[in-house]
Amino acid sequence: MTDFTEEEQRALAALVEMIIPASTEFGVPSAADPEIFVEILSDAERHHARFSDALAALETLAREPHDADFADLSTEQRNGVADSFRETRSGDAELIAAVTAQCYYRDERVMDSIGMEPRPPHPLGYAVEQGDWSLLDPVRTRPAMHRKTG
Repeated sequence: MTDFTEEEQRALAALVEMIIPASTEFGVPSAADPEIFVEILSDAERHHARFSDALAALETLAREPHDADFADLSTEQRNGVADSFRETRSGDAELIAAVTAQCYYRDERVMDSIGMEPRPPHPLGYAVEQGDWSLLDPVRTRPAMHRKTG
């Protein structure tokens, strides 16, 4: 169940499909896949007012030159509107992209495609290769950046 209108859902689905399109090469769906999109809508509910405002702005950008809903535009027209949206509403664009990516990488099909077990990282954890710890030497040798108290 979502409080987003059908128009908002159509616009958001079109937008998230642009953010993460399907890949036949890797056998993964787009972010607009029904199973993934339900998760996106659920997470977006936490920021409902901001998402609604952003989607209204996206629709305004689509209607002014094209006189159509964002979801009904051609790929080329959507790209132009999305570029304008990112320029004028960068914070909202970043939020939508972040929510999209978080939900996308929770999907079992996506995790399987990148060779990761579809599970939370804890309590089992994941193996991380050791890096070059000497890269931190400049940070260790610089003066303290905080004021000491007490």
